[in-house]
Amino acid sequence: MTTYPAFRIHHDAAGHHAGLEDLPKPTPADGEVLIRVQYSGVNYKDALAGTGRGKILRTFPLVGGADAAGVVEQSAHPCYQPGDAVIVTGWGLTFDHDGGFAGYLCCPAEWLVPMPAGLDTRTAMILGTAGFTAALAVHRMLGNGQDPALGPVLVTGASGGVGSMAVAILARLGFQVTAISGKPELADWLQGLGATQILPRDALAEARRPLEQARWGGAVDNVGGELLAQITRTVVPGGNIASIGLVGGHELHTTVMPFILRGVSLLGCNSVDVPYPLRKTLWEHLAADWQPRNLEGLASGTVGLADLPEVFERVLAGKTHGRVLVAI
Repeated sequence: MTTYPAFRIHHDAAGHHAGLEDLPKPTPADGEVLIRVQYSGVNYKDALAGTGRGKILRTFPLVGGADAAGVVEQSAHPCYQPGDAVIVTGWGLTFDHDGGFAGYLCCPAEWLVPMPAGLDTRTAMILGTAGFTAALAVHRMLGNGQDPALGPVLVTGASGGVGSMAVAILARLGFQVTAISGKPELADWLQGLGATQILPRDALAEARRPLEQARWGGAVDNVGGELLAQITRTVVPGGNIASIGLVGGHELHTTVMPFILRGVSLLGCNSVDVPYPLRKTLWEHLAADWQPRNLEGLASGTVGLADLPEVFERVLAGKTHGRVLVAI
């Protein structure tokens, strides 16, 4: 095979346009690895990039897809050999480097993680960036003293990829989890992942004073904006808030009182540039003691490359839940 299919994104004199193209199969340069991609997954960022509704890509044209899992076909790096199963998420994928919505992906070996025992290319992409980001949030919280004894952990945007993964991982680790979701029809699904309580999207709307009743031992927030401000006012002394998303807004209007009077910690989570040692450790956790008990239940469907435009629209309209897999 000298060419391969790829979902490529353009922005040129004709404006934004994207779709399937056949590209020439690359040869890895020194330090690079050529992967035959088997699975990818659709993230919110992928939908923004693929539709042009978010300024995600730094250069054009570019192949979309922030995630990929597959098998090494050629290697110009001593750490990887043909036949090795690998994972790559984040780094420059679908930012300034071709991503995983393609038959092949050529990238620096330093971006790769060997497939840990307990996962394969499909289950790794059920987890994908969403599972990895949720694991990073949990890692940061545990490292800062988060303990089930502090009380229930609140997860916002709980029906999305990162949110549902956070629910499942925290439940696996013995935390009581309260999920906030704007999709009441998914209450049974969230409970199946481990949530013990489901609250509507406006559950904290009355939390307006600098400090309110302390209700949550901690939180994983995928929304940002006013909801994150409300959470800061309702976390117990010594609790942690892992900040992951900003679908509800990038501004934060709150006071320093929760941080000073209650010792609440706000922990930022950037899953793109995580160094290899921690990246490998988190994937090993996801393959073993942090793996969601109902991993298959987190996959809401599997699509092909040709289906991506329609899936992007559903993601941006809030009509998906969990993880949508892409089979290459």
